[in-house]
Amino acid sequence: MDGDFRTTFVREPAGLRHHPALVLNADYRPLSYYPLSLWPWQEAVKAVWLDRVDIVAEYDERVRSPTTSLRIPSVVVLKDFVRPQKRVAFTRFNLFLRDEFCCQYCGSRGDLTFDHVVPRARGGVTSWENVVAACASCNLRKGSKSLRQSGLSLRRPPRQPGAEELRNTGRKFPPGHLHDSWLDFLYWDAELEA
Repeated sequence: MDGDFRTTFVREPAGLRHHPALVLNADYRPLSYYPLSLWPWQEAVKAVWLDRVDIVAEYDERVRSPTTSLRIPSVVVLKDFVRPQKRVAFTRFNLFLRDEFCCQYCGSRGDLTFDHVVPRARGGVTSWENVVAACASCNLRKGSKSLRQSGLSLRRPPRQPGAEELRNTGRKFPPGHLHDSWLDFLYWDAELEA
């Protein structure tokens, strides 16, 4: 037990555990907005050492080896461009992101599940065009009924989102912590207000 604690302490000193690096593609855009493309500081340092990234911004803290001292990267840019995926995987997370994490019947947030608009018991399929995010109470109220029978209506008709659409939706949900050095790279291609 003592050895486990000592190993954890040496591998992740408290001061260095909370220094993630924002990872930008070669075009200086984040690889993803939601979840935000972040690497632990160890991965960022390794990528610098392997010459896979350039450092754009750094934290004040340093990591040291017997022969080298390096400021911890806070923003890194890949040297090789990674082509963004065009196909959007049909996952629970992407479904909730498409629906902006709110119930498509009542608009509430939190405690979400998903609902088949045309119930499976009535021949409905599990697809982008037939599944929406729903709160537990609306899902229970609808059950295996049609929209008309349940008295519910959709806020937006379900449809398959594009990859760029999901990236843009993800920008509306920044993580709880944004380091100051990241801000210039997160919203630089957003439309400016007149």
